Amino acid sequence: MATIFEKLQLVRARINQACSRAGRPADSVTLLAVSKTFPAETVREAFHAGQRKFGENYVQEGVDKIAALSDLRDQIEWHMIGPLQSNKTRAVAEHFDWVHTVDRLKIAQRLSEQRPAGLSPLQVCIQVNTSGEASKSGVLPDQALALARDVAALPHLTLRGVMALPAPTNDPVLQKAELHAVRVVFDSLVSAGLPLDTLSMGMSADLEAAIEEGSSMLRVGTALFGNR
Repeated sequence: MATIFEKLQLVRARINQACSRAGRPADSVTLLAVSKTFPAETVREAFHAGQRKFGENYVQEGVDKIAALSDLRDQIEWHMIGPLQSNKTRAVAEHFDWVHTVDRLKIAQRLSEQRPAGLSPLQVCIQVNTSGEASKSGVLPDQALALARDVAALPHLTLRGVMALPAPTNDPVLQKAELHAVRVVFDSLVSAGLPLDTLSMGMSADLEAAIEEGSSMLRVGTALFGNR
């Protein structure tokens, strides 16, 4: 069985090859290792293999891992990438560096109000739902600009970009179409004057298509840590 170090090398090779095909520099894409359901010691192993940015889907699990890895706190960047309920915003505001799943102004306001004064602003992305799936979180594309402007005005947050979870498919054509729809929303917000630099999309199965469509941050779990 391949080690996490070997899996990291394989994923980075995929990223480099996809960037080369897309005519993009390899350092224009950030790898976020999605460590949900895996223990803190697995994150530590990935850290020692060179990974520094980690994504968690569940607030309490993430907070527990941050505590367990407190000796690495100033070297690891922690991202909340799961759905966020109002009663969990304080823990996220106090412990995480990024939140990718802001889809309501109420959530953003609570994160801003609850961000401790001694910490730098919380980096946030607006989650958009371009697939129209009722079960999926995210603001609809035609409402994204209004939400983004409101979030950008909050004092203890820095709006960085857009995140999405396109409908899963193994069809490369459909993958590109889903991802392109997200890119269109991102571009429209930039065109409206918002200084965004982060397009968070693409996972283990579609990272090549995501890079081709302009992703700047990939959320990769299975290809690094295995099936859950």
